[in-house]
Amino acid sequence: MNVTDVRVRKVSDDGKMKAIVSVTFDDEFVVHDIKIIEGQNGLFIAMPSRKMGEGDFRDIAHPLNSETRNKIKEAIFSEYDKAKNEMETEQEDSVFATAEE
Repeated sequence: MNVTDVRVRKVSDDGKMKAIVSVTFDDEFVVHDIKIIEGQNGLFIAMPSRKMGEGDFRDIAHPLNSETRNKIKEAIFSEYDKAKNEMETEQEDSVFATAEE
């Protein structure tokens, strides 16, 4: 199984949730709503989940082993870094354009 596409749908600097992504596997299967979250030890991914009962959450979809989780995490963080850099470049360009007016 290969990660064939990662779409960063929302990037935010506000709060602990930094982005929401969708990951496509083998151009045949997609998982939406994977979150990138800032934790105490840095960024981590949270798989899509559903609230069960008294505040407990259960993953709807998740990798079965750490090798697959790491492959998914690396692909997500690579695209997240690209999207974040593009966003920062656009913000800098916007600031410079405003300053020139």
